[in-house]
Amino acid sequence: MGYRRLMVEFGPDVVRLARKLAEGYMVYFSRGVLNSEGRKVFEEMARMLIDEHPELKKVVSRARRNPTLENVVRVLERVLGEEAGALVASAVEGPYVYSGGVERDWAG
Repeated sequence: MGYRRLMVEFGPDVVRLARKLAEGYMVYFSRGVLNSEGRKVFEEMARMLIDEHPELKKVVSRARRNPTLENVVRVLERVLGEEAGALVASAVEGPYVYSGGVERDWAG
């Protein structure tokens, strides 16, 4: 049998803030690290997340100490699952994807 992830329920505010962070890379990150506005959003989400799920305190604490994109995405993946990586990737790349020397506009 393969790895089976337990479905954990998160409050709507936690999910909303996680999506906001994932989709707002250009607004909330500077040089791959959370900026002051990003920290505000992350802290609000983190407080609610730890209140709902104390078992996630370790991964949240790591992201608080070192708020790199990688550490924040680890927290977001706990909340949003695979959707987190896709949201962050689309926020970083924008509507354009590099593909072997040809840029394509996937939006239209």
